[in-house]
Amino acid sequence: MAKKPSNTAIDNRHYDVVLAPHITEKSTMLSEFDAVVFKVANDATKPEIKAAVEAIWNVKVTNVNTMVTKGKTKKWKGQAYTRSDAKKAIVTLAEGQSIDITSGI
Repeated sequence: MAKKPSNTAIDNRHYDVVLAPHITEKSTMLSEFDAVVFKVANDATKPEIKAAVEAIWNVKVTNVNTMVTKGKTKKWKGQAYTRSDAKKAIVTLAEGQSIDITSGI
């Protein structure tokens, strides 16, 4: 019988999926509706994001919405360059649950 892979690889992947909280005025207003906004990896899928948030913070996630912000073209010293694309996820939590993103993990 084959051995199951260790959970350490799965746990490390959770930290690779969720990169940082996205703290803005609009994301702070979403906290009234039990929602938290995170910067996530560009290749992360909605089920991966849901699993990562549930595993890291021990909360129940009801919905995940994602959006990709395309990188802008800018100029610096006359040379054009393109900023990187960024992916954000709006994670809606179950009724009465919350995540304190101001404290460390």
